[in-house]
Amino acid sequence: MSETVLITGCNRGLGLEFAYQYARDGWCVHACARDLVRAEELLALEARFPDQVQLHTLDINKDGQIKALDRVLGNETIDVLINNAGYYGPKGVGFGNVERALWRQVLETNTLSPLMLTQALFPRIATSRLKTVAFLSSKVGSIGDNRSGGGYYYRSSKTALNQVVKSLSIDLEGAGVKVVALHPGWVQTDMGGNNALITAEESVTALRNLLQQLDLQHSGSFLNHDGSTIDW
Repeated sequence: MSETVLITGCNRGLGLEFAYQYARDGWCVHACARDLVRAEELLALEARFPDQVQLHTLDINKDGQIKALDRVLGNETIDVLINNAGYYGPKGVGFGNVERALWRQVLETNTLSPLMLTQALFPRIATSRLKTVAFLSSKVGSIGDNRSGGGYYYRSSKTALNQVVKSLSIDLEGAGVKVVALHPGWVQTDMGGNNALITAEESVTALRNLLQQLDLQHSGSFLNHDGSTIDW
């Protein structure tokens, strides 16, 4: 029986690449996106791997859709949950121009919703074989690495997410569930831009290798795609 992975934010970028690589390798892939009608590449992936890929409409900020997803999954267990969906928010916002409502939107998507989804799917993860939860974080969420300031919305959302990961690693240790925060590198995606250093394929390949080697001893870590530990 093949392992099962559930991935959020699969319409493009890293999420789409995760879905492709896992499907290519024979996994059962539950690929989630907010708008499947416009997710042409994801629909093409489903057509290419009809026995591996199942698509789900999921806006992670809507609790009703999270509950609906849980119902649709039936008795399925989830070996690996990849909380990939994220939102940078408006770029170039500096001190003096921070807006409460916009900040809340970024925190909702990057911090609150991944935890709510993990909480809803936890019984499926805890009864699986691999028992792994990954959160796509970012090096800009590292307080120790912050030397340029700014980025209030995105930085704070990822810093808070890292704290969530650390707490989860402690709370779920008894169930044998491994939890990790991952920095994918500066990746050539819509968010990273064309000048980024690595491709989505390179990043996802490296991240999958990390997840494959993850054990409870390293649960709660903040890891770069190259395997190095990032300062909180």
